[in-house]
Amino acid sequence: MRASGVRYLLGKGIENIWKNRMMAFASFCVLLISLLLVGLSVLVSINISSMIGGVEDKNEVVIYLQEDTTDMEISEIYGELIRMDNVAEANFYSKEEAFEDMKNNMSDYEMVFDSLGEDNPLIDAYRVRVSDISKIDDTLVQINALEHVESVRAPMDFVNILKELRQILTMICGVIITALIIISIVIIANTTKASVFARRAEIQIMKYVGATNSFIRIPFFVEGMITGFFAGCAALAVTWLGYDALIDLLTRGTNVIAIFGMTSIVQFEDVAIPVIASYLTAGTFFGALGTVFSTRKHLNV
Repeated sequence: MRASGVRYLLGKGIENIWKNRMMAFASFCVLLISLLLVGLSVLVSINISSMIGGVEDKNEVVIYLQEDTTDMEISEIYGELIRMDNVAEANFYSKEEAFEDMKNNMSDYEMVFDSLGEDNPLIDAYRVRVSDISKIDDTLVQINALEHVESVRAPMDFVNILKELRQILTMICGVIITALIIISIVIIANTTKASVFARRAEIQIMKYVGATNSFIRIPFFVEGMITGFFAGCAALAVTWLGYDALIDLLTRGTNVIAIFGMTSIVQFEDVAIPVIASYLTAGTFFGALGTVFSTRKHLNV
C-alpha cells in the first residue's frame, strides 16, 4: 500500500473517533474502568506481599553462644554466619549489652541487680536476620551445626503463621486478578462489538463497492488503538494521583503504620516504569484487538 493510502486510512480512523464519539467514549470508559480494576488489584497485591515481607524482616533469630567461647571463635562464627545464603544480617550481642538492656527494661528490680554486683548471669549471642523466612528451617539446621552454639531461639509459631498467610493471600490475589482480567476482556469485547455493530451498514456498503478487508479494518484498528491508548493514559493518571494521595494519607499516622507493618509500603515511583508500560500497552493492545475481531463477522457479506 502506498504512503498516501496509509495516511488516508490513518486519518479516516482518527476521523471516525469524532464521528462516532458517543460509542468511542463508551469504549474509552469501559477500557479505563477495566484497566483501573486490574491495575489497582495488582498494586494492592504487591503491597500486601511487601507488607508481609516487612513483618518478616523484623523477625529475628537469636543464637546463644557457649560460655567459654573466645573472642577469636566469636569472630569465626560471624564469618560462617554471613556466608550462609539465607542470612541477611548478623549482629553480635554481648552479654554486657544484654545485661544493660535487661536492667533498663526491668528498672523496678534494681535491688535484685544490685545484689548481683559484678556478676553477669547472661551469655554472648548473635542476632541474625534471615533473607527468606520460608527457608528458615534449613538455616536453623546450618546454625545448629556450628561449633560453640549453646542454643538457638526462633519464633517458629510466628514464622509458620506468616508463611501460611503469604500463601493464602497470594492465592486469593491471584484468583481475584485472574477473574478481573477475564471479566475485563469480556466487557471490552462486548463494548467493541456494540460499537462495530452500530456501523455495520457502513461496513457492508464499503464491502459492496469493492473495498478489501484490510482497507475496511485499518480505520477501525486505528480507532481502537487510539481509544485504548488514551484510556491507558487516563487510567495511569488516576492510579498515580490516587495512589500518591492514599500513601500521603497513610504516612501521616506513622505510629499506626508501624504497628501494622506498613512501613514497607511500595512507593509508586518504585513501580512507575512497569505500571506505565503495562497501562499503555494493555490499553492500546485490547483497544485495537477488540476492533479486529469485531469487524470480522461483518466482513462476510
